[in-house]
Amino acid sequence: MSTQHPTDRRFADLSLAEPLLRGVGDLGFEYCTPIQAAALPLALAGHDVAGQAQTGTGKTAAFLLAAFNYLLTHPAAPTRRADQPRVVILAPTRELAIQIHKDAEMLGAHTGLRLVLVYGGTGYESQRRALEQGVDVLVGTPGRMIDYFKQHVFGLDAVQVMVLDEADRMFDLGFIKDIRYLLRRMPPPAQRLGMLFSATLSYRVIELAYEHMNNPQLIKIEPDKITADNVTETIYHTANEEKIPLLVGLLRQTDPRRSLVFTNTKGAAERLRAWLSANGFNAEVLSGDVPQTKRQHLLREFQDGKLPILVATDVAARGLHIPDVSHVFNFDLPQDPEDYVHRIGRTARAGATGDAISFACEEYAFSLMDIEQYIGHKIPVERLSDDLLPVLEQPPGWAARARGRPPGHHDARPRGRGADRLRRHSVAKPDSRVREQPPLSVAPEVPDATGPKAETPRSKRGSLHRYKQKEKPVIG
Repeated sequence: MSTQHPTDRRFADLSLAEPLLRGVGDLGFEYCTPIQAAALPLALAGHDVAGQAQTGTGKTAAFLLAAFNYLLTHPAAPTRRADQPRVVILAPTRELAIQIHKDAEMLGAHTGLRLVLVYGGTGYESQRRALEQGVDVLVGTPGRMIDYFKQHVFGLDAVQVMVLDEADRMFDLGFIKDIRYLLRRMPPPAQRLGMLFSATLSYRVIELAYEHMNNPQLIKIEPDKITADNVTETIYHTANEEKIPLLVGLLRQTDPRRSLVFTNTKGAAERLRAWLSANGFNAEVLSGDVPQTKRQHLLREFQDGKLPILVATDVAARGLHIPDVSHVFNFDLPQDPEDYVHRIGRTARAGATGDAISFACEEYAFSLMDIEQYIGHKIPVERLSDDLLPVLEQPPGWAARARGRPPGHHDARPRGRGADRLRRHSVAKPDSRVREQPPLSVAPEVPDATGPKAETPRSKRGSLHRYKQKEKPVIG
């Protein structure tokens, strides 16, 4: 919890139920963040809310407190069954769903409400049994939730509160049809409280809000800067083969206690982990195809400080609240400027400070201009010195696998506008408007003059003669 409070509004001044005030007090919260100060009074008064704020600004606590308070002040219908949740909270990723459930357990510790978490990848039968035993607040990802719903494991007829978190991410991941499927099977918007939160309130997100919510109040908390003030940003311009030595050199000099290293591909993450392990660093990989049980184990060890370095693809860039991340390394510059903001947002959370160090290599440097234009400032450049490029120990068996590739080599081809232009101009495409013609140097076949004239029709003899007369010599 930050020692600085961004607003003067206290949770005690809000009309929160006493069990919720106890939960807030247990966590040491006293003052609201801007999004909480703007959204909570409206939601507590029963108005639907569509809120925009940066990641890590307290959106989760805002909708959890509003949802819990609604349940405590609005009793369930007498006909409601135990397997019919009163609150449904939808999240785009497993990690975000797990984090929301964890926060809900702490904030709602004194409410007596039963919480159930469902997500894909693991625990199918255990999650099913938990639903069958009864649920008040259901937190989960769309796919697993629809799976159980179609099997009639739970119903949506008694939903009193609907929450959609990271709505823009739902569109990015292709979940919007699943979201609409679930929302249309809940009670009408006028009969429930609806809350939607997103990092950006784009046109498509606002359209979704007005389609499935009851005249939502739009709240936008615009930051003075897109990136947090407490993040110290630096960038190194490197060759591909210098990236791994540079990362090792920086890790040895700074000795970061908890570092996230982002790569653009799983293959790059696996190679980087091998080199870090060979040079004395305890590192593991978090990517999209890591089994859910292992993923949770890695995150738990990283949060507990047992795993100092986590090499991740963008699966970890959003929806994770990991306290005390000291350093974020962009080993590969992201190709989407928004991903840069989400990556470095993993550090300097809740008023803390952190460092974000990026490498602009031969392969991904073309993204730098778009990133700096998006964040509105130049990233300070650090000089690359020889003492930051140590001689490394090769991973066991690496020479045979690498086949002469440099340590920083990537299998993925460059993408983006610059690379697309290169590919377009490097591949010649035939013009479909031009009919294929025989080479001018090849004369058309003329019938043998000694043969019978019947073999060459009279109508064609003249045209062939004219074509032969007009034939021009080939130049060049």
